[in-house]
Amino acid sequence: MTTAFIFPGQGSQSVGMGREIADAFAAARDVYEVVDDALSQNLSGLIFDGPEDELILTENAQPAIMAASLAVMRVLEKEGGMDFASVASHAAGHSLGEYSAYAAAGTFSLADTARLLKTRGRAMQEAVPVGVGAMAALLGLGPDDAAAVAVEAAGDNVCDFANDNADGQVVVSGSTQAVERALVIAKEKGAKRAVLLPVSAPFHCSLMAPAADVMADALAGVSMTNPVVPIIANVTAAPVTEPAEARQLLVEQVTGRVRWRECVLAMKAAGVTKLIEVGHGKVLSGMTRRIDRELESVTVGTPDEIAAVLSA
Repeated sequence: MTTAFIFPGQGSQSVGMGREIADAFAAARDVYEVVDDALSQNLSGLIFDGPEDELILTENAQPAIMAASLAVMRVLEKEGGMDFASVASHAAGHSLGEYSAYAAAGTFSLADTARLLKTRGRAMQEAVPVGVGAMAALLGLGPDDAAAVAVEAAGDNVCDFANDNADGQVVVSGSTQAVERALVIAKEKGAKRAVLLPVSAPFHCSLMAPAADVMADALAGVSMTNPVVPIIANVTAAPVTEPAEARQLLVEQVTGRVRWRECVLAMKAAGVTKLIEVGHGKVLSGMTRRIDRELESVTVGTPDEIAAVLSA
């Protein structure tokens, strides 16, 4: 059996996530302490106790989700004796989760990852005024249909095919008026449901270009080393092994499509038979089952799940 670690993205956060892990393991508490110090912020207090309206802010949610994932990873390694490179052949993460994957694979330090995601979240929020942009899930449509809907809906505005998450689960992003047009067009093309998503900005579309510029500067100033396993990049669905390529693709990721379905299939094509979702929630495991039921999918985000993974 060949294993890959996968790391969740924004939307996986909830108040109280990771508290059990932090209460049970010193290695997890160390992660939250490093992140708090790096950000000069009591982010762990916000994660564990809320309030929710502050945790869901993009600049808080992104480093918080990463911290929850890396806390679990460090427990597996330090308390359980798991060696990342020995256990996994690949890793990947959904949107911000790609940063978690690189941190777990040693490309970024934990402190740098926290600062990068704080910057990324703030830049993405500030790139487009609230209300000007939107995102919508088009359920029941495939990638070709999603791309056609985006082109037809754009008109003089922006509407991009933003996320190819799983079979029948695609997302468009862009100007509010264009995305609202996409809802109508999608239903005409046979979508089972077409709904606006509760997000504060239109992620992964060309309107995010100012945020991409910010991240180009931020990533240029951070030390990076080769990941200990190849990371499957969101925007190419292909393995990355060198820092220069990782840096460039992380910049492109801000405006580019998250090709998650293709990422999962690329890992399977490389021989992966088991995906371990590290951190809070089960979103990616649910997507995996929709993408390919031959792949085994496991979540690890609680003390019991940690024990189960280590025993396996």
